[in-house]
Amino acid sequence: MTLADIQAAADRIRPHVYRSPLHHSVQLSRLCNADIHCKLDHLQITGSFKERGAVNKLLSLDAAQRRSGVICASAGNHALAVAYHGVRLGIPVTVCMPKWAPLIKVKNCRAYGATIVFAGETFVDAYDHATRVSAETGQVFIPGFDDPAVVAGAGTAGLEILAELPDVDAIIVPVGGGGLIAGIGVAAKALKPSVRVIGVEPAHCPSLHEALLAGHVVRVASSPTLADGLAVAQVGKVPFDLIKTQRLVDHIELVSEPQIALAILRLLELEKTVVEGAGAASLAAALHAEQLGLTGKKVALVLCGGNIDMTVLNKIIDRGLAADGRLCRLTCRASDRPGSLARMTAVFARTGASVVEVFHDRHFGPADVANVAITAILETRDTDHIAEVLAALQADGFDVSPG
Repeated sequence: MTLADIQAAADRIRPHVYRSPLHHSVQLSRLCNADIHCKLDHLQITGSFKERGAVNKLLSLDAAQRRSGVICASAGNHALAVAYHGVRLGIPVTVCMPKWAPLIKVKNCRAYGATIVFAGETFVDAYDHATRVSAETGQVFIPGFDDPAVVAGAGTAGLEILAELPDVDAIIVPVGGGGLIAGIGVAAKALKPSVRVIGVEPAHCPSLHEALLAGHVVRVASSPTLADGLAVAQVGKVPFDLIKTQRLVDHIELVSEPQIALAILRLLELEKTVVEGAGAASLAAALHAEQLGLTGKKVALVLCGGNIDMTVLNKIIDRGLAADGRLCRLTCRASDRPGSLARMTAVFARTGASVVEVFHDRHFGPADVANVAITAILETRDTDHIAEVLAALQADGFDVSPG
């Protein structure tokens, strides 16, 4: 794949896909100690960059293939992109989803006019069913990332970044199946060979990181992650071969779950921007700009998706607050006598900690029945404030531990 392929994709999809802004963030620049620019691809109609590759693939089909229709396997953003643009282009669309697919994604795909088929408990089950139906019916299978047309479409985001910020020093790209970083890498390295392309993966699913170490595509054991859109246990062969042969990726940064939660919180508070875990992963890496050698550099963050499940957003915010030292839980072991709880809450008041919840446990507390365990959840200012509260409790004679 060459720059010309991605430029051709850009010309093809231009009437169909939103050219998302590259927003300079004063607040994030201060926070990261770098010149931060955010590529707001979560503002696409269906909420993610996936539209770029899906449209490019759909527009490459001939008349007979369009009449036969298309089929894809996805529980999220790829399904939404194919459903919306396929139906809009007059192409029948079938989406295979695992039974646990989020209801909002199912509802939106149906609203766009796609036919939904539930197949199995996992994405692998849905994928296998979709490829089998494709072989039996002649419907064209539209991959989420392992396809040259899909990769070229994703790469158009790189063209847009370089057009608006030609002196960019680094682009940080979330990595799931690898299509986005491969496409952006081809475009960016062709236009500015010195630009650093940095991939970011959740530590719970480091598929590209492990593939680069092995020198070939490998399947990794993955754990649940807030960046569920990046939870792809095996990167695509097409993007990996591009990354490896053209040396497109300079570094892979692995981020933890608290770092992802904190990045979502930072974007909410500082940019008034709601993104999913996958979209916030680029900021999670940029928050450590110094160790990445990006201090003072011009850095583009790809905010690749905004389809966060509203039913879990409050939980993610709480985790972000905890990671930031603004929400904590501590347990005191105290004498089971009148006044112990009052003494404890007096310490909270004196140190300026706000009580969210208190649980007074007589039944499953310390072995000494004369004592109780009092667990409190507090709103605090930061980690230094938590340390101040703990020290004040200890000074008042409480046996206390955080967590």
